[in-house]
Amino acid sequence: MIVADFLKAVSQLPDRRFRAVLWRGIGLTIALLVAVYAGVLWLIEWVTADPISLPGVGEVTWLGDLLSWGSFGVMIFLSIFLMVPVASAITSLFLDEVAQAVEDKHYPTLPPVEKISFGDGLRDTVNFLGVLISANIAAFVLYAIFPFAAIFIFYALNGFLLGREYFQLAAMRREGRAGAKALRKKHNGTIWAAGCLMAVPLSFPFINLIIPILGAATFTHLYHRLSQR
Repeated sequence: MIVADFLKAVSQLPDRRFRAVLWRGIGLTIALLVAVYAGVLWLIEWVTADPISLPGVGEVTWLGDLLSWGSFGVMIFLSIFLMVPVASAITSLFLDEVAQAVEDKHYPTLPPVEKISFGDGLRDTVNFLGVLISANIAAFVLYAIFPFAAIFIFYALNGFLLGREYFQLAAMRREGRAGAKALRKKHNGTIWAAGCLMAVPLSFPFINLIIPILGAATFTHLYHRLSQR
């Protein structure tokens, strides 16, 4: 049944509202990463503005260039791992539109829901972003300790986080925050399994950028199915 929910979400990808959310999320994510890197470069330039003198070497004028190029490599490396959680978190600001598009097409008889305020959406997004980034950075320790199990750790961790976030988003629209939390606890195993299904495509460049859209759509179907049990 989870696969059926996922296939329904995939079939709706051409929806205009899906595409609008996708491009907004990607654009804001790239802008954020560029802004962070610009801030790093500014900090390096400020720190190395005055030449550093080393005994026996003299003035070192190339330290700023070295740090700048080094920071570029570090940012590229980190972006490989952070692009997905950052894009997921930013795109989650607009996922209410995806859920509404799914309900308009597949559940047209449902009553309208109260739109989530921008402030509430921003708060949830910041919290989700913090948890995602912190968890994925912390996971590097586990990757180093258990390199043979790194891929399974990645899927299990991100599957849990994505499942928790997307189900909460879908259910909260109609159940409220407390009701969504209670329903999530009741079906935690199913939600985690569905989250792992979302986590698998994270390994594929470019495809991983549509996971927030597919996740919101899939979990909207999943919520409506589980809420009937």
